This record gives sequence, C-alpha cells and structure tokens, in this order.
Amino acid sequence: MDESQALFVGEDSKSRSVSVDLHHDSLLQVEISDAVSERDKVKFTVHTKTSLPRFKRAEFSVVRQHEEFIWLHDTYLENEDYAGIIIPPAPPKPDFEASREKLQKLGEGDGSMTREEFAKMKQELEAEYLAIFKKTVAMHEVFLQRLAAHPVLRRDHNFYVFLEYDQDLSVRGKNKKEIFGGFFKNMVKTADEALIASTSGLKEVDDFFDHERTFLLEYHVRVKDASMKADRMTRSHKNVAEGYIPISSVLSSLGTQESSIVNRNFLKLAELFEKLRKVEGRVASDKDLKLSDLLRYYMRDSQAAKDLLYRRARSLADYENANKVLDKARMKNKEVKQAEGHQQLCCHRFEKLSGSAKQELMDFKVRRVSAFRKNLIELTELELKHAKASLLLLRNCLISLKMEH
Repeated sequence: MDESQALFVGEDSKSRSVSVDLHHDSLLQVEISDAVSERDKVKFTVHTKTSLPRFKRAEFSVVRQHEEFIWLHDTYLENEDYAGIIIPPAPPKPDFEASREKLQKLGEGDGSMTREEFAKMKQELEAEYLAIFKKTVAMHEVFLQRLAAHPVLRRDHNFYVFLEYDQDLSVRGKNKKEIFGGFFKNMVKTADEALIASTSGLKEVDDFFDHERTFLLEYHVRVKDASMKADRMTRSHKNVAEGYIPISSVLSSLGTQESSIVNRNFLKLAELFEKLRKVEGRVASDKDLKLSDLLRYYMRDSQAAKDLLYRRARSLADYENANKVLDKARMKNKEVKQAEGHQQLCCHRFEKLSGSAKQELMDFKVRRVSAFRKNLIELTELELKHAKASLLLLRNCLISLKMEH
C-alpha cells in the first residue's frame, strides 16, 4: 500500500477531467493544484488566483482536508441569507478501503496466480485506486469552483477564510452524536415537507415552481436509478477486462512450450487478449468518468435543488400562517401592529426567496443540460474510438493467423 500512496504525490490537476460544466471568470479562479493521500486522510492544496480587492494577495495556496470542505458546506446551509440559492453538494468523503483491501488480498495471494497474472492484476488494482483518488480530488475541486463562480456565494466571509487563511482551521469530523443529530434533522425536514404538502392545505401560487417540484421529484428518482445501472455496467466492463488476464496468461504459457505454427498462434492470441484487456479497461474508465460520475453528481445536485424548493415551501407556509395570525389579531383587535410587522417580514422573505430560487432553478437547467450534452457527446466519441480499436486488433490478428497458414 505504501507504493500506491506514493503514486499520488504531486498529481497534476490539469490531467483530470471534471464531469460538470462551469463558467469561470477571471475575478476568482480556484483549483486543487496538488493532493497527497495518507493512510486516513487526503491533503488538498487549494490554489487561488484573484483580482478581487477583498483578498490581500493576487495568488496564494493553502492546504485543506475533507472535514474543512464539509465545514464550509455546512456554513452555507445554515446561513438563512442563502435560503434561495442551490448550495453546491458537498464532496463525498474519500473512501479507498475497497481498493486497499483488494490490494492487500492480492499481496496475500494463495499462489494460484502466475507471476504475469499477479503483475497485471496489481497494475489493474493500482489503476483503479488512482482513478478513485483522481475522482475524489475532482469532486472537491468542483465544489470550490461552483462557489467561486457564483456571484453571491463567493462573497461569503467563511469562503474567504477557507481560501486565504494559511493555518489549520481546527475543524474536526462529526462525532456519533452529531451524525445522529443530522440524521434526525433530515427526518424532521422530510416530515415537515410532507406536512406542508398534505395537511396544511397549502397550494402552490406559482405555476413555475409547481412544475419544477413535479419535475425534480421524478428527475431525482430517474437519475438515481440510472446511476446504479451505470455503475453495474461499468463494473461489467471491468470484469471483462480482468477476465482477459488469465486467458492471455494461459495462451502465452501454451505458446512458449515449443516452437510450432500452433504455438506461435497461441502467442498471437495471447497478445490480442492483452491488448483487448487494455482497450476494455479504457472503456470502463471512460464510462465511469463521463457517465457514472455525471449521474452521481447530478443525483446530489438535484437533491440540493429539492432542498431549495422545500425551503421556499416552508417560507410560503410561514407567510400563510402569518396571514392567519394577522386576521385573528384584527378580529380581536389585539397585537395588530406586531402581527402586521411579522406578516410583512414573512412576505418580504418569501418574495425574495422566490425571486432568487426561480433564477437558480433556471441556471440549474442550463448547467445540467450543458453538462449532459458535453459528456454524452464525448462518451460517444470515445466509445466509437475504442470500438474501432478493438475491430482493428481483431482484424490484424486474423490476417496474421491466416498468413501463418
């Protein structure tokens, strides 16, 4: 495992392909220029270039860990000023345990593999480990770039601190009590959302939001289902690639037993399966990056959009309740001024949130359509390229085998 960890030092972020379209400007540019994987954590070097006067320097770097990204995400969620904004989904926690276990089991091998099979399998697992690491870095980078590209979110004080403060932020991971508290909070939100929709008799006053709510509920379910199916498809391609290893090894072993036409053909077939293994591995990698990652990201992003609609529905319910309280106060002629003030505050909050939410949801549609169009076109081009490569390998192998006869 030490060898695998050393692979990631100085990883060039320019070689990574991010599966989410973003529109950058020159005012604030953020990237993860380097990342180092250690046993229980990943250290990200966040590099910033800016012309905003708020920052002391035009270019600087800090080192951050995953928990600090989660802290930043939570500060946005907890700030009521951003209730009308789709908060970019938090990057997933780095998880390399599955790949580490596979490498460990391979190292403890039962001796059933040949030296060649062992070397190829080790190469496959190390490539898988590195791919997971790259994706982890990319998702953390996308989170920061989404914040930097947003005209409101990038002005947040905590974001400035995250980017510029060059010391440890002293942020720890959540303990069991806090994790349970977050789970309970989500349960309460789900129950509150159902209560607003069913028992309060609250009706949507805007056709735009009514349509968006219906669409997002269906869209989220479909994207989640597509994500699981894409993962299974990617896993199947990886299994095919791994299945070529013992076939190639057996054919190679048969081809080296003695010199004859048949044995030379075995060697050619062994070479064919080795090359097909590499092509199939690239097919799996491309599908994972261009399709599976995209679906996983927009599954989380659509959930963030649903959360925005919940906050608006909650605000609308508060406004309706304030109207009822005001009506009762006027009937009793008690605390009318206080009720009017609260009603006006709820009205202003709801209208402000609705205006911001409408623009956010329209931007979400543009971003989503652009990202899917870009990735699906690129995936199609790559699949055609790999299909042609496989066809060429098979054709050349058949020509070579015919020439032997």
